[in-house]
Amino acid sequence: MNTASTNTPPQSPAKSPVPGGKKRRIGPMERREARLAYSLLLPTFVIVLGIVLFPLIANFWISAKPVTLGDLRAPRIIASERLRGHLEKAGDEAKIEYRLRNSSQTADIKNVTLTDTLPAGLSLAKADSHCRVEDRKISCQLGDWKGGARERLSIGVKADQSYIDNPVRPRVSEPVLSGTADNILTNSEFTFDNFINVFNSREFWSVFWVTIAYTVFGTGGALVLGLFAAQLLNKKFAGRSILRGLFLFPYVAPVIAVAFTWLILLDPFSGTFNAMLQKMNIAQEGINFFGSRSVPVTFFGITFEFPLALATVIAFEAWRYFPLSFLFILARMQSISSDMYEAAEVDGATPLQQFWHISLPQLIGILSTLFLLRFIWTFNKFDDIFLLTGGAAGTRTLTVDVYEQGFALSNLGAGAAVAVVIFFMLLIFAVVYFRFVHREDS
Repeated sequence: MNTASTNTPPQSPAKSPVPGGKKRRIGPMERREARLAYSLLLPTFVIVLGIVLFPLIANFWISAKPVTLGDLRAPRIIASERLRGHLEKAGDEAKIEYRLRNSSQTADIKNVTLTDTLPAGLSLAKADSHCRVEDRKISCQLGDWKGGARERLSIGVKADQSYIDNPVRPRVSEPVLSGTADNILTNSEFTFDNFINVFNSREFWSVFWVTIAYTVFGTGGALVLGLFAAQLLNKKFAGRSILRGLFLFPYVAPVIAVAFTWLILLDPFSGTFNAMLQKMNIAQEGINFFGSRSVPVTFFGITFEFPLALATVIAFEAWRYFPLSFLFILARMQSISSDMYEAAEVDGATPLQQFWHISLPQLIGILSTLFLLRFIWTFNKFDDIFLLTGGAAGTRTLTVDVYEQGFALSNLGAGAAVAVVIFFMLLIFAVVYFRFVHREDS
């Protein structure tokens, strides 16, 4: 006999997390835990976004402003106070004179006021038309001032015996000046003149192509040297660890130290390298490697102008940063199974064939990643070129141009505009890389 009750409600099917089943419902406890986790991480997100985004947004903001280096200091009234006359006995009169000027030659200052206190022992004899004196307090309303405005104020005073006995210089109490000025960094005035001037400049496109050449050849040179060094030190031999440490020297040494070492070695008058070239009769006189824009070179009967200074800074870039590529490539090469090389040797493959058909395909991923990183870092490189040549002799890159525009020419808006151009160029490069190159590598 079936004793199961006919009134028992049917069991609902279990929530299945597998595809095709119903999604598992998130309970209120899990939602509260998720909200708590996000709230705990929120300060970190805000700090990181602030550190990353604030300089970027500020650079975009300044690039659309007609701002110079002098505009960073807000316009203000500068005052010089002195006592005119001789106070030798009680009752003598003199003048307290204020010389005022607007610190800016272009910006206006509105509602300019001056307040000061009469020195002890002096009483008012005659007030300036702009000023009034109450309870020894001097208050002057000077109105609106144009850029470069200047004015003098005079307050007539009379000395009593206490001042004669104990004279007090008027500068003991400094005048307090106030006024409101339009801040060019925060006002609503925007312009595209900075970008127009950048792209219309005769030097921009030459600087751009110098930057591309410096970045491409510097990055490629660092990768090739790193690949060669990794291949050389991948095999075991005596002193390999010491040699690996020496290979890291260019990367870990201070840039100012290695830059000046290169400058001394390649000095056209007393450099060791030039002395060796002259001793070997390769050069008749010292070669100015960092100061010669170009030198004539004959190759297979064809004479052309070789960019010597640019090639030298590219060589320095490749030499200084190949250790980073060397470390990554060596780590990847040591992870390749030795069985593959042993099988290739059994099949009669030469070392070059082993490298081309086994090592290189395994290194494509790390090489493409290194190329992306080194391209971005080299494109943004400033200190190396600035220390070696200062951007002279055809080595001026976009980052050096940012410095020249912003600080040498005091045009911060133009410098920020060049920095924005650099940002978009690198953004386009990164998008193209991840859209095409990285997909193929994957």
